[in-house]
Amino acid sequence: MGPLPTYNLLGDGPLVLMLHGSGGSFRSFAPQVETLASQGYRAAAWNMPGYGLSAPVEPYGFKGLAQRCIGLIEGLSGNAAGVPAGCTLVGQGMGGMVALEVALRRPELVHQLVLSATAPAVTPGDGYARHIDEALALIDAAASQDALAETLVPSVVGPDALAAGVRLATHCLAQVNLSVWRRALLAMRGFDRRAALAELHPPTLLVSGDLDRVAPLSAWPALPRTRLARLPGVGHLPNLEAPDAFDALLLDFLSEARPPVWH
Repeated sequence: MGPLPTYNLLGDGPLVLMLHGSGGSFRSFAPQVETLASQGYRAAAWNMPGYGLSAPVEPYGFKGLAQRCIGLIEGLSGNAAGVPAGCTLVGQGMGGMVALEVALRRPELVHQLVLSATAPAVTPGDGYARHIDEALALIDAAASQDALAETLVPSVVGPDALAAGVRLATHCLAQVNLSVWRRALLAMRGFDRRAALAELHPPTLLVSGDLDRVAPLSAWPALPRTRLARLPGVGHLPNLEAPDAFDALLLDFLSEARPPVWH
């Protein structure tokens, strides 16, 4: 499966693994790592392959990304005998697509699924496709990564976004390797898991900002065992724009069926 991605880890208890979007890093879930750890969870946030010090996958696509994520789940959730217990997966944006891919490929490893500001497919002309085109154009035109981040992040958040969250999102995007980000954006263009959604096994929470023009909830069909949550005044980065509201939704969902802890 290749080398394990790098990650941040805090706390002890059932494993919750968080997967950032294409413009983020493990720091994108910093508020949630602290909150979950304080509430009795083992909270982990990865650097997606190619991000930070995580080795890239070749070819860069969802199969390879899912395999690296599966390896990380198995490594972090194993008991003393090395048997993986699985986890709750939380994904934002492209990280939500990776989380969905993992849940479909290895359902026994995913007890609960939280998909935030993401979509089951990217199709020509939809909000995600337009967002990808805009981001690629910014990569081509940007004078610097800082300028790119300061242009893109404000365009995808809501008007009442927490200022500290916007600053963190801007910092994370400014650190992303632009060649890797381009490859990630291009990989999303071919993502389409709509035909497999009927096979989705774990209880699922879909979170969306009601001002998200990239990945509105209308992109999703009705699914069994799925709860929908819209955050008012929020755009494409719910966990950073409104971390308290997002964390309340997340903790409530997790408390419904806490996954097992293996020692």
